[in-house]
Amino acid sequence: MKLVVMIPCLNEEKTLPLVLDTIPKKIKGIDKIDILVIDDGSTDNTIKVAKQHGVKHFLIHTQNQGLSRSFRHGLNHALEMGADIIVQTEGDNQYPQERIPDLIKPILDRNADTVIGDRQTQTIEHFSFQKKFFQKFGTGVLNVAAGTSVPDAISGFRAYSRKAAMQLNPIADYSWATETTIQASHKGHAIVNIPIKTNPKLRESRQFKSNWQHIRRSSVTIVRAFIMHRPYTIFFSVGLVFLIAGLAPFAHFLWLALTTHNPYGPHHLQSLITGAVLLIAAFISFTLGVIADLIRINRSLLENILELTKRSIYDKDN
Repeated sequence: MKLVVMIPCLNEEKTLPLVLDTIPKKIKGIDKIDILVIDDGSTDNTIKVAKQHGVKHFLIHTQNQGLSRSFRHGLNHALEMGADIIVQTEGDNQYPQERIPDLIKPILDRNADTVIGDRQTQTIEHFSFQKKFFQKFGTGVLNVAAGTSVPDAISGFRAYSRKAAMQLNPIADYSWATETTIQASHKGHAIVNIPIKTNPKLRESRQFKSNWQHIRRSSVTIVRAFIMHRPYTIFFSVGLVFLIAGLAPFAHFLWLALTTHNPYGPHHLQSLITGAVLLIAAFISFTLGVIADLIRINRSLLENILELTKRSIYDKDN
C-alpha cells in the first residue's frame, strides 16, 4: 500500500521544512510513503529546501498556475507514481501533518473514498467574525448544491483513495476543494470528516485578496458544478417561475373577458404582450434544461471513458 503526500508550494522555503519534518515516516497499513512537492512557479529556494529534506519527487510549473491547477496536475502525477492513497496538504504548515494517519484510516478501513479534515473554523482564533460567517454560509450553500453534510467545504487537508482520484476530474481554475466535493458526492463516493486543529498562522493567505473575491470565485464554481450535475433543478425552477408569471396576465384577461364587457383595453394588451414574452422565456429555460441534461449525460459517458483511459495508463505497471 503506497501513500503519496502532495504539497503544492509557492515560495514556501521558510515554512516547508516545518511541513516535511512533521509528516510521519511510518504509518500502520502503509508500506511506502512518498512526498510530491508541486512547485507552482516559486522564485525562492523552495525546491532546494525540499531536496535538503529528502524529497525526491517534484512537479514543477515554470510560472504560477494557481492552487487548483496544481492540485489537478498533482493528482494525476500521484496516480502515475502508483499511489493507493493520496493526501493533499499545503506548504504553509496550516495543517497538522501528524494527523495524516487519522486522515487515511477510514480509507484503509474501506469506510471512505474521500476524507476531509474539518478545521472547526468557528474555533479558529485568527479568523475574523466576517470570515467565520462566510465560511459557514458558503459551506451551507455547497452542502445544498452537493447534497452533502460537509462541515468545512474548503479545507485543503484531504485524503483520496485511488478509486476516488481516478474518478475526479476538476476543471475549475479556482476552489478545487469545493468542486471536488461536489463531484465526489455526485459520483457516490463515501465522504468522511475528521476534526482537526490547525497550526498557528505563519502568513496571510495567497489564494484570495478579500473574502468578497473568494465568495465571487467560489460562487462561480458552485453554480457551474450545479448546472453541470443538476441542470433540471436550475433551468426547470427558473422556467417554472417564468411560466407562472407568464400565465398570470392571460388568466387575468380571461377573468375580465368573462366578467366585463370591454376587456380589450390598451393596458390589458400590454399585459398580454408581457405574459407572452415570459412564456417564451419559460419555454427557452425548459429547452435549455433538456439540452443541459443531455450534455450532463454526455459528460458522464466521457468521464467513464476518461477513467478507463487513466486506468489503462496508470495501472499498467501495478
